[in-house]
Amino acid sequence: MTVEANERAGVESAVAGSTPARVLAARTRGLRKTYGRTVAVDRVDLDLPEGAVLGMLGPNGSGKTTTIRMLLGLTQPTAGEVELLGHALPGGAGHALPHVGALVEGPGFHPFLSGRENLRRVGAAEPLLATGSIRKAVDDALERVGLAAAAGRNYRGYSLGMKQRLGLAAALLVPRRLIVLDEPTNGLDPSGTREVRQVIADLHAAGATVLVSSHLLAEVEATCTHVAVLHQGTVVAQGELAELLQAGSPALQVSTEDISTALNALRAAKVSARAEGDGLRVELTGTTAPEVLRTLVQAGVAVQEARRHRAGLEELFARLTESEPAAIDAEEPR
Repeated sequence: MTVEANERAGVESAVAGSTPARVLAARTRGLRKTYGRTVAVDRVDLDLPEGAVLGMLGPNGSGKTTTIRMLLGLTQPTAGEVELLGHALPGGAGHALPHVGALVEGPGFHPFLSGRENLRRVGAAEPLLATGSIRKAVDDALERVGLAAAAGRNYRGYSLGMKQRLGLAAALLVPRRLIVLDEPTNGLDPSGTREVRQVIADLHAAGATVLVSSHLLAEVEATCTHVAVLHQGTVVAQGELAELLQAGSPALQVSTEDISTALNALRAAKVSARAEGDGLRVELTGTTAPEVLRTLVQAGVAVQEARRHRAGLEELFARLTESEPAAIDAEEPR
């Protein structure tokens, strides 16, 4: 097993051993989807805890959108099981889907109708929305996504970002137990991205479960409580974001002015370390933080500060996905 594979296994086992069982808003077991001889999704076991904001990450071709489509009953799995809000699909779709709002692979609306008219048509087909409440629900949703001023314009004249906003408004017409957003910030400017971040935060505060597929790692790190990383059609890590980042970075950051003395002492003790910033980074593979500090103190090194190194999501993502060959392209783009 390679070093990278060992790190990946460490991330998964650490999270599996420390995360208590929770009520799940969605789950898959052994999920598989093939297109001819191409395997798009292979044996995906995904847990989406109720009330969580889960960021689904992965390179293009990793199976994110295909997994989401199977989770929502939009694509029939080749094999495996899907459970949504406590109901097995496809049989329980009629019970679960009215409580799910989704924006998947870009919204589709009538080009010659205005944004407001399009949204009213969506509202008319919404089983949880009374006819007399459609107008207010539409106006509230347009205001919520910052599209009220452009609601009277034809959809065909909307920019990509405005189309994304209207799709998000459609997903938010009524209170939902689960919101699924596939690349919700696609085409948005920084202001729009911040607004979507706030919408997700509001949904989370209200108790909804949110699944976000995104390639913007900084946004995921800022908004999500949980993460699932897909690579080559399978889940390579999942769990609470804070625990994944901690489990994926067995290192100690030491601040000292005696960098040369510290490096010599650690290398003599067969501890891997390198200079970094105003101190050094010490790998904790095969050793512990107390042992590292004891070695440094005995060598006369003046330690100003020592703290556990916390990996960023970009570092974790690279460790989990860039160590293997490129993902096989599926017939679906993501």
